[in-house]
Amino acid sequence: MIGGDRARACSVAAVLIGTQTKERQPWTHRLVSSIEEALDWKDSRSLGAGVDYGKMPNSELCQQILTPTRLLDIIMRRSLEFPQLRVFQHGEELHPDRYTRAVTSRRGQARQMARMDRLASFIREGCTLVLDTLDSFDPAMEIACQALQWWSRELVQVNTYLTTSNAAGFNLHWDDHDVVVVQLGGEKSWEVRGTSRVAPMYRDVERADAPSEEVLWAGTMRAGDVFHIPRGYWHRATRTDRTDDRAGYSLHATFGFVKRTGVDWLSWIADRSRQDEAFRFDLDRDGNTDTLAELVPQLVARCPQDVYLLARETERPQRRRVITGGAFGELTDIVCLTDFPPHIITGPDEVTVWAVGKELAFAVKAEPVVRKLLSGNPVNIEQVTAETGVPADAIARTLVDEGVCAELTPELAAGFLQLGK
Repeated sequence: MIGGDRARACSVAAVLIGTQTKERQPWTHRLVSSIEEALDWKDSRSLGAGVDYGKMPNSELCQQILTPTRLLDIIMRRSLEFPQLRVFQHGEELHPDRYTRAVTSRRGQARQMARMDRLASFIREGCTLVLDTLDSFDPAMEIACQALQWWSRELVQVNTYLTTSNAAGFNLHWDDHDVVVVQLGGEKSWEVRGTSRVAPMYRDVERADAPSEEVLWAGTMRAGDVFHIPRGYWHRATRTDRTDDRAGYSLHATFGFVKRTGVDWLSWIADRSRQDEAFRFDLDRDGNTDTLAELVPQLVARCPQDVYLLARETERPQRRRVITGGAFGELTDIVCLTDFPPHIITGPDEVTVWAVGKELAFAVKAEPVVRKLLSGNPVNIEQVTAETGVPADAIARTLVDEGVCAELTPELAAGFLQLGK
């Protein structure tokens, strides 16, 4: 296991870098391909490069992603607390007591639930309702974020924004991550400006507090429109100009891509320094300063940037998933459920899979089975066996038991059907 033996992390990643497989390709997802076509991107390398705007070729996909009533249904059925659920009205954020309440069961268990009657009132008057990390509740959004992560090799989270009537949005602000905005319904006016600090960070030595005066784009986004706003670019969205559209609304999803920086790399190296006892000793004014200064370049050389990025992918922990253990029937269908594509190395005698902090080895003849099971698409085990001529049952069970794959429940399958090809 990678996670169980931290001292091997750098060397393991170095081996992976030296044996990259050209066959490893993320699966095709409708949202990913639609974003690429809308922004005229060939791949994810344009992420963070500049402001881009376009329209998806299949705007009907928006209804499949999310609708206002489906968003409200999700809010109604979940226990949500501030700041995951927020409401803004007249340019101000409302106290959560105005739209949530503690619901106590007869056994005294309390849950914070949305007051749907209050939300309905705010929606009629005009408000902006924000639900963060929808991917943690909705299978289709979870799969969409996984597809975007496999595509971009970055962590992705989706937040949703419902604005009604001519309510104001947020004031001019910048995000510490790249975002791709997909307008799902209605209309909203956007303004995007340039940066006032190069590559600003959440934790920084200097804040970018003064908005840029350079307006790069201003206009209206409609269903199917896609916007890419890199980190640090000032922007705002509002419906205050819709004075003649009291019954109108806007619904958009913002996919946030959290990229790694040089600071993250150095922090990772600092963590690896614990493997060397010289760095674990107390510092003193007359002590080991020269020795440490000599060891730092060696440490950096052992753990270069590409090793860090790859270790970051292979060490991601297991995702949440339904585990039945065969209690309700035999395992028939599975899907790879990892934050990033598993790394597969084919040697002369075995095929090795690196994912979720683990190293899994299979007989080399199992390679076609392994690649099909880890494609990112839902797969039927019996069909894989028929297509490859290699029994897939034991391999599938191992991948599920080790947390690389998950049993394909009807709910998870629906998430794929909703947005897949």
